[in-house]
Amino acid sequence: MAQLTIEGQEVVLHLTKGEKVEGVHGDLRAPLVAVTAVDVLDDAHRAADVVGVKVGTRIAGVIEVGTVRARGKRLFVAVHRDTPRGVRVSLTGADQDEWVVGCADPETVAALLARRGGG
Repeated sequence: MAQLTIEGQEVVLHLTKGEKVEGVHGDLRAPLVAVTAVDVLDDAHRAADVVGVKVGTRIAGVIEVGTVRARGKRLFVAVHRDTPRGVRVSLTGADQDEWVVGCADPETVAALLARRGGG
């Protein structure tokens, strides 16, 4: 499962080897100051189900990993069946506008980012 961490002054989305293949992408990084909001999602699959041009792997409700370009935004999503809850990390001035990440404890992830000054 993908993991959000803070390394120095950056927020990093670490992908597993499988997710790197599924998403046709490596780990993602953004300056911590680029984080404008972090929202806890009860249904990360719904947040990841965006109409647009997708590069990666998608089986609705099962796996969404990859980049989505939609409505003038660029999102990266990493959500699996075993982690239906997650977080939406809103970014400004970064390569992506949002990251939607499934995680086992989204409240703790959101609190970590808030404590460190992101969102």
